[in-house]
Amino acid sequence: MIHKRKKVTIIGSGFVGSSCATWILARDLADVVLIDVNEGLAKGRALDLFSASPATNSNVTLTGGSDYSLAEDSDIAVITAGLARKPGMSRSDLLLKNSEIMKNICQSLKTACPQAVFIIVSNPLDAMVSLAHQILSVPGERILGMAGVLDTARFKAFVAEKLNCSVRDISALVLGGHGDSMVPLTRYATVGGVPLSVLMNEPDQKKLIERTKKGGGEIVSLLKTGSAHYAPAVGVVEMIESILKDQKRILPCSALLQGEYGEQGVFVGVPCQLGGKGLEKVVEIPLNAEEQNLFKSSAQAVKALLKEMKELLK
Repeated sequence: MIHKRKKVTIIGSGFVGSSCATWILARDLADVVLIDVNEGLAKGRALDLFSASPATNSNVTLTGGSDYSLAEDSDIAVITAGLARKPGMSRSDLLLKNSEIMKNICQSLKTACPQAVFIIVSNPLDAMVSLAHQILSVPGERILGMAGVLDTARFKAFVAEKLNCSVRDISALVLGGHGDSMVPLTRYATVGGVPLSVLMNEPDQKKLIERTKKGGGEIVSLLKTGSAHYAPAVGVVEMIESILKDQKRILPCSALLQGEYGEQGVFVGVPCQLGGKGLEKVVEIPLNAEEQNLFKSSAQAVKALLKEMKELLK
């Protein structure tokens, strides 16, 4: 019997990429390849993490380098490379430079591992996953953006903090683009099955919505240099685990909509069932008029960003 170990390639060995590798190691999910323009950084972090494998009882093999041939036969390729947001920098400010970085990476991956499932983390997220889809020319089910898992995790964390309750009991969902236009759905949020509206007044709910929208910026302002990486990395690995283990979990991701939620041909955050094939189904949930309007506005913001990106890349 021929056995093939699962393999995940991560492009970018900065804080997000190396944190992804750390969580994959901790969960013993797959062999990991770190690729970075700084070859020493990729090799050094791979070796450092591999040295930790005996203490974690993990049989994961970690390698690093700058040659994209290392990505050959990857089951999943994660793109984290790009410039991080700095204080005062909007996601739109990242468009031009990160677009060029994304184009170069995708052209290399298209040759190295054309059959992989691709997860995009680079910002501005929804624009970058759309650009990657265009260059990689893969079916929509094999390319996703990691954003909704992160935004939803932040929303849950803030609810737990406010109510002084366990995060394990909180169920919540955030839709829309990854940015100020995202749509945390308080109507669908529950704590131990109890609707959030029973446990928290409307003004406090609105405050949590705003904090969730500004969650990334709050971290950037505190760090002064750099941006969030622990939570984004865990979000990526939640997606990876569901795909590699064919768990069929429903997780919010930036996915290509083909008529769902009234949108066509745009990547935006929605509930997705993830399994062995990647995106197996976009799950449509009923939205009231207000929620539908907010979602539509968020999708329009993503489209505006895409239009700006196309103009910049001319």
